[in-house]
Amino acid sequence: MKFLPIFMNIQGQSCLVVGGGKIAARKVFMLQRAGGAVTVVAPQLCSELQERAEKGELTHLAEVFAPVHIDQQVVVIAATDDEAINRQVSETAKQHGIPVNVVDSPSLCSFIVPSTIDRDPVQIAISTGGASPVLARLLRSRLETFIPSAYGRLARLVESYREKVKQKFATSNEIRGFWEKILEGPVADLLIAGKDKAAKDTLQRAIDEAGAPEPCGEVYLVGAGPGDPDLLTFRALRLMQQADVVVYDRLVSAGVLDMVRRDAEFIYAGKERNKHTLKQESINALLVRLAKEGKKVVRLKGGDPFIFGRGGEEIETLMEEGIEFQVVPGITAAAGCAAYAGIPLTHRDYVQSCTFATGHLKDGSIDLNWSALAQPGQTVVFYMGLHGVGELCKQLVQHGLPATTPAALVEKGTTQQQRVHIGDLTTLPELVARNKVEAPTLIIVGEVVKLHDKLAWFEPDGQETMDYPVSG
Repeated sequence: MKFLPIFMNIQGQSCLVVGGGKIAARKVFMLQRAGGAVTVVAPQLCSELQERAEKGELTHLAEVFAPVHIDQQVVVIAATDDEAINRQVSETAKQHGIPVNVVDSPSLCSFIVPSTIDRDPVQIAISTGGASPVLARLLRSRLETFIPSAYGRLARLVESYREKVKQKFATSNEIRGFWEKILEGPVADLLIAGKDKAAKDTLQRAIDEAGAPEPCGEVYLVGAGPGDPDLLTFRALRLMQQADVVVYDRLVSAGVLDMVRRDAEFIYAGKERNKHTLKQESINALLVRLAKEGKKVVRLKGGDPFIFGRGGEEIETLMEEGIEFQVVPGITAAAGCAAYAGIPLTHRDYVQSCTFATGHLKDGSIDLNWSALAQPGQTVVFYMGLHGVGELCKQLVQHGLPATTPAALVEKGTTQQQRVHIGDLTTLPELVARNKVEAPTLIIVGEVVKLHDKLAWFEPDGQETMDYPVSG
């Protein structure tokens, strides 16, 4: 995150705009809408600013900028067409610890002005960190259509009843649960429809009739997918927004975690090779304890909970303890990483079946049914096979697959750090070692790997395809 998103109260406080043109006029208008007392420093003013100055709506100093103008200001904006003056304003403000924005010069800014959706008192700010103001405005225009203007009135209605609701309930969880029902129910619908009195009466009735709910915890086993947050299901996202607690794994990407409700409690239960933050039994017990405390618990797992995710073990414990739960499937790593690498797992010209296998067993060994895996006409996908890639390739060759069988390792699949390593059963281990591959990874073995060159479509920043000469 390049900038800290904040909303600043400038009601009645001194704000400085350096520049007198049309761009400066837009900044003056913005500051005045937020209640700022604006001073404009410029030898000349455009007609709009001149008219406001004559009406006494702003203070005009017909001067060239000087450091003394910074005194007592809470915000400074430079909007001149003189780069030297803009730089001087920026440096002076920063020396005094005053937030400064220089129009169209992100490198000179200590803050940037976002594109905003105003449903006073509801405000939504959209920023690209100065990279593309046009994109920010485009996003704002799209969001405008989804956010009714009545949301401002809804926020003011809620504010007027906050104290009554606080007195009604004993805990913050109860208060939050009440407001979630109200804001997703008939009160909001009535107000948006323009029936303000009916909305107010309905809200008062809901407060009068409400009682403290019985604690009713539940666990949601949610598949977080292979990494790209856009691959989350709608149901997963909805439950993530309801969570009181999130218990998440190492393979859950930062982008996915960003989609969880901000005030939820986060508990890391990641597992790395030979390094378990929490043992599986402890995770099971944790889920039970949190649910019995009446909390809504999201157990967030990379990929799909039921494909090498140990979700079955967790719901066994939940069922034994009588805990309510839901399972939300996710896009498993095999499907996601293969698709983003341009390697179809099935293709009628190459394979007749696809098999998923784990790269290591419970005790850390790789004692698999090699004869079944080393069959022609199928694709084999290995999860968690990075550290055993050499042994996997050797065993497949020893049990009958040609050493020239194409093989790929997808590193950090579906993310902006994805790399695809293409070789065969002879060359893949050396290719992986040479390129210092990092988990998470997925290994794909079979003739379908040949299609990568033709079908690769995903090109994130920094993506590389690491090819190694194929044996023979």
